[in-house]
Amino acid sequence: MAPKTTWLFILFLTVTYLSNAQAPVVSDLGYRGGSIAGIKKLPNALNFVVFGDWGRNGENYQKEVAAGMGKAAHDLDASFVIATGDNFYPYGVNSTQDYQWISSFETIYRAQSLQVKWYPVLGNHDYISNPQAQVEYTKISSRWTMPARYYSKKFFINGDTSQSVLIAFLDTDPLEKKMHGGKFDSIKYPAGGAEAQVAWLESILNDNSVKWKMVVGHHPLYTGGWRYNSPDTKNMLGLLEPVFKKYNVDVYIAGHEHQLEYYKPEGKTHYIISGAGSEARPAFITPTGTRFIAAQQGFCTFSVTRDNILIQFINFKDQIIRSQMIIK
Repeated sequence: MAPKTTWLFILFLTVTYLSNAQAPVVSDLGYRGGSIAGIKKLPNALNFVVFGDWGRNGENYQKEVAAGMGKAAHDLDASFVIATGDNFYPYGVNSTQDYQWISSFETIYRAQSLQVKWYPVLGNHDYISNPQAQVEYTKISSRWTMPARYYSKKFFINGDTSQSVLIAFLDTDPLEKKMHGGKFDSIKYPAGGAEAQVAWLESILNDNSVKWKMVVGHHPLYTGGWRYNSPDTKNMLGLLEPVFKKYNVDVYIAGHEHQLEYYKPEGKTHYIISGAGSEARPAFITPTGTRFIAAQQGFCTFSVTRDNILIQFINFKDQIIRSQMIIK
C-alpha cells in the first residue's frame, strides 16, 4: 500500500472510531459526570428531589448543588423535583420574561435528569415583585409546573393507582402575612385569601384513600435555625399543626431556613427543612425535636414505598450527610 493510501486509510479508521465511540460524560455545567457515592433507592419506589431557597444566578454554591442534584436525580431515576420557595433572590421575578428565568433556572439546572416536572411553591422573596409570574411561567415551560399559588397532586408509587402519595403545595406567605397583621390588597394578599386556603387544605387532606399525606410550604413550623423563636415560626405552628394532626399528615417539607434539617416532635408528622439550595446559615440542635441539622448547602432526596420513606440529605460536595428512614 502506498504511503498516501496508508495515511488515508488510517484517517478513515480514526474518524470511524470517533464517530461511533461513546463520548465521556460531562455535565452542561462543566462538572465531570458521576454518581453520588452510597446513594440508595428503595425497591419499586417513587423517587424525587427536594431543595429550596436557591435562585442566586449561580452564586453561593448554587451551581455545585445543581450538579449534585443532577447526579442524584440520575441515580434515583427521579420522577420530579420539589422547590420549597424563595426561587429567585432577592426580589423574585417581574414577569415571565425576566432574565432570572435564564440566569438562575434554565442555565443552572441543565442536567438531563432534571428535565422532569418541577413543582415549586412561593416564598417571601418571590412575593416582593410579581408572584403571579411564576404561575404564568407554567404555560411557557415544559417542566415548571405551578398551576396556581397553591395546589395539590397525587403521585402513584411504582405506577400503582392503589398506592398513592398526596402532596399539597401551600402558599404560606399570605398565611404568615395575615397572622402578623399585614395589610391586604387586591393582588398579592386579597382579603379572605388565607382563610380560603386553609379551608382548601382541609378539604384536600380529608382523603383517607392515599398511603401517604405530605404538605409542602415555604415557612417551617419547627426549626433549629435563626428563626427558632421568631413570631412567623410560632404563627405557622399554631395555624398548621392542628390541621396536620387532625388529618394525620405524615411529612411537612419547608424551606425559608437555609439549612438541612430533620425535626420530629411528638405526634405523627415528620418535619423536613431543605432550604440550602445556595446560601447556608448557622443552625443548632434544639432540645425539643431536632434529630439532624446541617448548616451546609445541599438538598435532599425522597424514596417512597407503600410502607417506608427513605430521605437522604446531600451536601454541595456530593456527600450523603444523613439517611433517615420513616416507617409508616
